[in-house]
This record gives sequence, structure tokens and C-alpha cells, in this order.
Amino acid sequence: MIQLKLSTKAIAFGIVLLLIKGQGEIGGHSLPHTQGHSEPDEIVPEFLAQLTNITVPQGRDISFTCVVDNLGQYRVAWIKSDSKAILGIHTHMVSLNPRLSVTHNGHNTWKLHISRVQINDSGSYMCQVNTDPMKSLSGYLDVVVPPDILNHPDHNLEEGVSTEGGSIVLVCSATGVPEPKVQWRRETGKDIILRAESRDKQALKSVDGERLTLTNVQRTDMGGYNCIASNGVPPSVSKRFDVHVNFPPTIKAVNQLVGAPVEREVTLECIVEVYPKPLNGWYRNEGNVKLHNGNKYNISEEMINLYTWHLNLTIRHLTKSDFGAYSCSSVNALGKSETRIRLQELRLPPKSTTTPTPHVHTTAKPRRKQQPGHNKGLNEVVRAKETHFSNQMQQENDVFGGGIGVPQSANSGNAGSVVESGNVNGMINGAEAPTCLCSAVGL
Repeated sequence: MIQLKLSTKAIAFGIVLLLIKGQGEIGGHSLPHTQGHSEPDEIVPEFLAQLTNITVPQGRDISFTCVVDNLGQYRVAWIKSDSKAILGIHTHMVSLNPRLSVTHNGHNTWKLHISRVQINDSGSYMCQVNTDPMKSLSGYLDVVVPPDILNHPDHNLEEGVSTEGGSIVLVCSATGVPEPKVQWRRETGKDIILRAESRDKQALKSVDGERLTLTNVQRTDMGGYNCIASNGVPPSVSKRFDVHVNFPPTIKAVNQLVGAPVEREVTLECIVEVYPKPLNGWYRNEGNVKLHNGNKYNISEEMINLYTWHLNLTIRHLTKSDFGAYSCSSVNALGKSETRIRLQELRLPPKSTTTPTPHVHTTAKPRRKQQPGHNKGLNEVVRAKETHFSNQMQQENDVFGGGIGVPQSANSGNAGSVVESGNVNGMINGAEAPTCLCSAVGL
């Protein structure tokens, strides 16, 4: 303790000696002058350059440079202007801050060094010469800090969960110098939908502010939302917030009525919208028999997006017993939904066999003019088969109110290829009919 007191006194005594030797006024402290004012023929100290203002990120090292000509017996001091604290005089440090130091090149240049600058180092710094009146230059140090996003103590404000029609509030707090600007964007690049109570809504690419409030949320609002904080000091930072909207399943069949011939393979399809993840399944006999993967059935599902699933049931080697009603079902904690699909046998007319007519060389004879209705046999056969095939599918289609699908080619091995119900009769009776019909009836 005694040694510490002696050291403090020694430092103070040394500073006083330096100040008296300098004969000037330092940092607002008046010092005695032996001659009061400089003699008229005395060379007066002169600053050769201004102090530079410095803007630097926190943690860097900086230096203020003061160039003084004709210093003579005067002294250069460094002062923190806002606190009036004397940091150093000439080449001697007064401040006890270990991050501060002063240097002199032995000629006319003095430097104040600050290492690993901190926020509280910001402010005005003065290079002062103890003339009478004193001379000084000032430079400003602006310490900036890149943005940082804080973790919120309430986890619910960082991950939004609501049932459909509810509200979600996300909060993103950021720090930095200068104060960061916070902006919200959807991760997928989609618009952020802001809905008002009047049912009006705004679709925006970005929303400014720390709080993002989503009202009357819908399933389409689900996904990632990025909070981006920037203040001009690189790097900008971002944080992902997840929005989840819970709702019961809704399920639809791609085709409610599907036609396929025996001994072939067919795929029944359903689309489900649901969140959270459901338990999906396929059933027969009014939902009493659950189907499983095996030699007969292949069951698969594909996640299209966060809340949409594509369900597939492939039935191999169709037999008569496979035709009938099927149902696809989806259930989660909020509810259950199912829909029925009717698998109908598609009866194909047998292929006709024809014997090639031998080529006989004959003398050409004038062709007789064909009378209307003379050779209608082939057209009538084709038309009769078309009508029978079309009527059969149309009857089933009428029973189910539409939604019938058939394989694109009855003789192809393409599993699960179906066409919409509105195209069935068109493929048989319309302009596209000959291609599929020839394959179907074996012409």
C-alpha cells in the first residue's frame, strides 16, 4: 500500500514538472509562464496538417497524427475533449489506460495510439500546444459496431404457431452502432400478406420494423421468415423465424372414377392439405380393410410443400376382385378427412385377325362409281365399337357425377396413367379417338 501511494505521488510530481517545464496551459489548467507572452521575434509553433476524423469498427487499432513545426521549448499534449482528461504529454503517458500510447518520430510528428477501440472511446480528441494563448487541433473518433440480433427470452416470439384464422407476432431485436434497421422478408421470395379486420390485405415483398404481426393467418402463410438487420457496418445479419399454421386435413381424389383393364397395373391418387403432419392410409370395403405395402399393393406419399401431400396406391396385376370402391384417408390432431375412388373394369374389345389377300395381277378395268352407302361395313364396325365403349364409361361416369379416368393407352404398360373425365369421351369419339381406339380395339 505504501509503495502504491509513493508511485502515485511520483507520477503526479513528474506531470507537474513536465507542465512547468513546458510553461503553458494544458487541458484548461493554467501554468506559470516565465515571460508571460512569446517575444515578438520568437518563432511560433505551427500545425502543418489537420487532425483526421476517424470512423472505425469496434476492435480495430487507430492513431491520431499531429504534425507541429517550430515547437521549440513547448510541449504537445493529447486531451480527451469531452472529459478534459489529459492522456499524454510529449512522449509521456498520463492516462493509465493500457490501450493508449503516444509516440514521437524525433522530428515534428506526434501520434496518439488507441488499440482495440471500444464504444466508450468515441468522442473528440485534441492535440494541444501549451503556447499563450494555447493552440490546438481536434479530431473525432466514431466507433461503429456491426448489427447483432438478440435472442428473445420469449421463445413464442421467435417461432409463430397458430391455428388457421388466428394471429402470430414475431419480434426481432437488434443492436449495433448506429442503430440497425430491421426488415422482414419471406425465405421463398413470396409476398408477406398483411390482412386487416376489414378483410383487406396487402402483399408486400418486405416489412420494416422489429415486430411482424400476421392476422387471420392462412396455410399459405406458412414457411420461413427472415429478419435482416443492417446499419451500414458490414456484415448485415439475419435470423430465420418459422411460421406454422395448424388445420385439419382436406382430401381430394385426382379422379373419383378410374377405369383399367384386367391383368394391368393402375395407380389411384389423392391430394391432402393438412398440418401438422398427418397419418395417411388406403382402405377397401367401406374403410374396413386397411391396405399395406406388398406384392399386390405399393403405397407411397410425397410431400409437395409444407402442408400438401400426394398419396398414391398402385395395384398390380388387376383381377376381377380388385374392382370396386377404395378410400384414401388422412387424420391429425385437429380432424379427419377421407374420399372414395371407384375402380372400374375397362373392357377392351378383342383384337380382330385378318388374312392378307394374295396379290393377283389382273387387267385394269374401269372403276364403277360407288353409290352412297355402298361400302359401310368397316365404318359401321368401328363406330359400333366406339359407341359401345363410350356408353359403358359414360354410364359409370354418370353414376359418380364425373371424375372418371382411364389409362392413356389400354395396351401400354404405363402404370397409373389416367386422363381427366372430361377427356374420356373426347378420346373415344373426338379427333384424338383413332390413335387410342385403334390400340384398344385392335384395328
